[in-house]
Amino acid sequence: MKRKQLGIMKTFVSSAQILVVEDEKKISALIRKGLEEEKYSVVQAYDGEKAEVLLQENPFDLVILDIMLPKKDGLAVLHTLRKNASDLPVLILTAKGTIEDRVRGLDSGADDYLVKPFAITELLARIRSLLRRKKGLEKSVTSLTIGDLTLDLVTHKAVRGGKNIELTSKEFSLLEYFIRNKNKTLSRSTITEHIWNYNFETGTNIIDVYINHLRTKIDGGFSKKLLHTVRGIGYVMKEQ
Repeated sequence: MKRKQLGIMKTFVSSAQILVVEDEKKISALIRKGLEEEKYSVVQAYDGEKAEVLLQENPFDLVILDIMLPKKDGLAVLHTLRKNASDLPVLILTAKGTIEDRVRGLDSGADDYLVKPFAITELLARIRSLLRRKKGLEKSVTSLTIGDLTLDLVTHKAVRGGKNIELTSKEFSLLEYFIRNKNKTLSRSTITEHIWNYNFETGTNIIDVYINHLRTKIDGGFSKKLLHTVRGIGYVMKEQ
């Protein structure tokens, strides 16, 4: 494959947002660590019902799905996803490894099937393969925009009105999450779950501190504000 083509694939992969649905938290944390080291954006769910809510609310590029889940099993989640005519790539990751289990999973609409225990390198290779197969590779998104603000997902740089904005890694993750969900009000608990992967103790203002830092950087000096507080609920990114 030509160098230029490889570059396009790498750009696509590094900007992908992946939902990991796994109830064993140690395994989920291991997967998240491996994915984030490859510059994927990761969201986690620990039961089937939460997975379905996240799938309705977020534009994922791929799902890693366990079968044996609390509240709603993985195949039921997959059935709902395909019933809604979604072509989202789904990789089943499970301890159920018989031929019958594999056939059932693939026949239910999974694009790939990997049995536990697994090597993280193989999981990453299968993810890359599924993302390469995803329709519209040549039109892959490498940047996000809202108003005159552009976020480059490859270089991790932000520019607004021709002004370069220096962001920490956490501020970049926050901004990416806000732009991907622009015009949608996000609660503090939702933000902590997606960016920090846990909820801070009640009463802490760390979320507000981080968001105020981000707001100062992207809205400071501009008449049109993008990041707004919704009193009693959370925050929303939108053009005035």
